[in-house]
Amino acid sequence: MVNIANILSVSRLFISPLLLFLAWKSRHDLFLFFVILALVTDLLDGYFARKYQQVTELGARLDSLGDMAIYLIVPLSVWWLWPQIIIREALYVSTALISFIIPVVVGYAKFRCLTSYHTRGAKLSAVLLSSSILLMLLGGPAWPFHIATVIFVMAEVEELCITALLPRWQADVPSVFHALRIRRKKMDGSGPA
Repeated sequence: MVNIANILSVSRLFISPLLLFLAWKSRHDLFLFFVILALVTDLLDGYFARKYQQVTELGARLDSLGDMAIYLIVPLSVWWLWPQIIIREALYVSTALISFIIPVVVGYAKFRCLTSYHTRGAKLSAVLLSSSILLMLLGGPAWPFHIATVIFVMAEVEELCITALLPRWQADVPSVFHALRIRRKKMDGSGPA
């Protein structure tokens, strides 16, 4: 289904290899520009999907794929461009990466697809994490990144809880409380199978 939201999500899949190329070529300026562009597309895809009633399962999956591509490519690219930052912040970078990977693996093992929950916590932590990383790359302090990493870890723990609670895959579960409600309906027999 072609719509604005899906185009924005897919654009991150095309921006990701470009980020690697720009990092490999040491193009700091263009790298930062395209990282910001990717972050803007991430903020806008959900907005347009809701605004134009284009929220779909495909859109949720495309958004998750785009996010995963960016989350995995940016640390490697930053390593090439700003290795001193990665070395200095190794504990927080590795914590964020491990916290991202574990729920993806667990969700895929249970449902055979990306979870695509798009929780409120995940949205908040994505904004905080990306803006704090940009701030750090531009020479700012690291403490916002440290705080954002803690919030990100909590959001990923919530995703693990949602995966444990849901009887079957479902996109766009805003919080663990929604997952509990879905589980209760399923156990009461009043929800969809």
